[in-house]
Amino acid sequence: MGIYSHDPASLYAIGVDIGGTKINAGIISHDGKTLYSESLPTRAGESPVVERIAIAVSRLLAWAYGNDPRIALRGIGIGTAGQVDWQTGTIRHASELLPGYTGTPLKAFMEQRFGMPVHVDNDVNVLALAELYAGAGKDIRQMICLALGTGIGGVIVDDGKIMHGKWGGAGEIGHMSIDFRGLPCICGSRGCLEAYASGTSIAKRMNERLAERGTQASDGPRNTRGIIASWLSGDPDATAIMDDAFEALGAAIASLLHICNPELIIIGGGLADVGEPLLRRIEEETHKRAMSSFQSGVRILPSSHGSLGGMIGAAMQLWEYE
Repeated sequence: MGIYSHDPASLYAIGVDIGGTKINAGIISHDGKTLYSESLPTRAGESPVVERIAIAVSRLLAWAYGNDPRIALRGIGIGTAGQVDWQTGTIRHASELLPGYTGTPLKAFMEQRFGMPVHVDNDVNVLALAELYAGAGKDIRQMICLALGTGIGGVIVDDGKIMHGKWGGAGEIGHMSIDFRGLPCICGSRGCLEAYASGTSIAKRMNERLAERGTQASDGPRNTRGIIASWLSGDPDATAIMDDAFEALGAAIASLLHICNPELIIIGGGLADVGEPLLRRIEEETHKRAMSSFQSGVRILPSSHGSLGGMIGAAMQLWEYE
């Protein structure tokens, strides 16, 4: 049995968001409010990721026990980078950012360690749950979420439920090809959305552009944050790279409107922190490409909880699936 009691009727659950560099964990209420949270570095490669997750959860439990031993928890929800076998809670595949993580039976490990129900899903899927339970997606039945960051993740919500596919890999929108003769992608295909509009690709393409002209900065390669700042200030090179990214996003979202007919598009991830200028350009490029009948009434909005959305949505699994 775990070190803390659990109650299937509790109004609180633990949510854990696992990234390549940081783990955010919190005690979350049924309406998406954070009672207490902890953040710690993932330290992938230095120690097993599951042990770092267990440390984060143990800290939450110690805080809860010390502040009010009467509080029981509904269980633990985890949203994680990588491909997740949703039924078993096992990591099917993780990138080199999380070495040794592929194949980890995360659900089984955590249930044995803490003696309470555990749900594990992809980090972008749980972001959608944060919107459905405590964000702009409340009362929405048809929704698409895009997470624009180092890569690009996606979620399709149909009739109020996340579309998981055969094992949990549905909604891999970043590897939707928007140009079959386009740029090569790390997945092995060509013209993928991620090859144009992810943070990694924006930086890569900008630095290649500058290197070809021999105008690379003396202080080293440009990063995505700096490129976006240059775009906002009107730099022509940054504008050309960002225009390509926005056109790619517009093409992808227009196709998704035609395929899925959603009510709402949510844009999350680190790039979404740019705010209104980014959303406005995405809307412009989408409107150029989508049939007017499919655009009617569709809203494109930023994620409601910023960097905390993954942690909040991870906990919501305990109400969605229990």
